[in-house]
Amino acid sequence: MREIRAEQITDKVKKLFMQANYVLPADAEALIAEARQTETNDLAKEVLSALSQNLCAAKEMELPICQDTGMAVLFAEIGQEVCIVGGEYEEAVHEGVRQAYTEGFLRKSVVRDPLFDRVNTNDNTPAIIHTRIVPGDKIKLIAAPKGFGSENMSAVKMFTPSASREDVIQFVLDTVKNAGGNPCPPLLVGVGIGGTFEYCALLAKKALTRPVSERNTSPAYKALEEELLTRVNQLGVGPQGFGGDTTALAVNVEWHPTHIAGLPVAVNINCHVMRHAEAIL
Repeated sequence: MREIRAEQITDKVKKLFMQANYVLPADAEALIAEARQTETNDLAKEVLSALSQNLCAAKEMELPICQDTGMAVLFAEIGQEVCIVGGEYEEAVHEGVRQAYTEGFLRKSVVRDPLFDRVNTNDNTPAIIHTRIVPGDKIKLIAAPKGFGSENMSAVKMFTPSASREDVIQFVLDTVKNAGGNPCPPLLVGVGIGGTFEYCALLAKKALTRPVSERNTSPAYKALEEELLTRVNQLGVGPQGFGGDTTALAVNVEWHPTHIAGLPVAVNINCHVMRHAEAIL
């Protein structure tokens, strides 16, 4: 059994959420630069250039890429041979978020009650924590702060098994089209297929943490990702909704077995600020 102290988790969570808000993953930054070169719409090209300049400034000055520094979402894989000592696991995560958003001068956007008492918690806690127990003696943490300009544009649909591949594609296209410029495109589109009502949404969220340079390992879902990206970009929404060839930079699909009577599909929209950072303890 390997011991990991709670304060180690706190420190790593703090650093990850600060990093995720200041620095975009290199492959995502490269896609924006590539889109600027291939974009045929002059206004869209200017917007992409401005986005690239903003990314450079945020990295150099250690400032948030976007003013909406998101609700703190954490994916954790905890090895079954790990023993967390010196504190409680989830509180250690919340403390890391608390320190990141306070010391990192990140906007605190969480309210303590969603409906009846929307008062700011003033430290961006509580975090949303998704934890899996896995083999091994390590802890893998993925920080994925999520802004709500894009989160609000997401959708879930419970298809019946008679739905076709084209029906699923059309649902994704309709979701992106209805979002328009609201989620600050170009987008990363996470799609979850299968599982249950809540699990397909989790799959769509987890898809947003996969590197944009990686395609699904399944040939069928890889082809689906590629077709979805092509057809999303044919919508012509363009960077920041001003029109152009670049509505999305990537579409990531994750899937899971499901019930014989259903076909759940979730679309989680993310803006061009595809924030995530990971580390292993």
